[in-house]
Amino acid sequence: MKEIKAVVQPHRLPKIRSALRNIKGFPGMTVSKVDGCGHHMAKPVLGVREELTDYSPKVRIEIVAPEEMVEGLLQILVEVGHTGHVGDGIVWVTPAERMIRLSEQITVIK
Repeated sequence: MKEIKAVVQPHRLPKIRSALRNIKGFPGMTVSKVDGCGHHMAKPVLGVREELTDYSPKVRIEIVAPEEMVEGLLQILVEVGHTGHVGDGIVWVTPAERMIRLSEQITVIK
């Protein structure tokens, strides 16, 4: 299992969601509103106020999926999330040791 996280522009979410839902066996996703700033070369910060407000709204998508689905999911996130502008976002993958769907859980795991 892998956990895929993506931070993208909010206006890209509907297209990403639509593309992901077309994948057979899509495991679902969690979406959160977040604020962030990137590494891009921006205008120099002039003061504390500018430094503390140098964030833009983003959406974070989290997906836990079997390894065999990861490349397809990544391809969609990157292709549909990309606009070519500064601040498009970032996508990363980390190992997920276990996943338990609460709706399917019958016995307590110790």
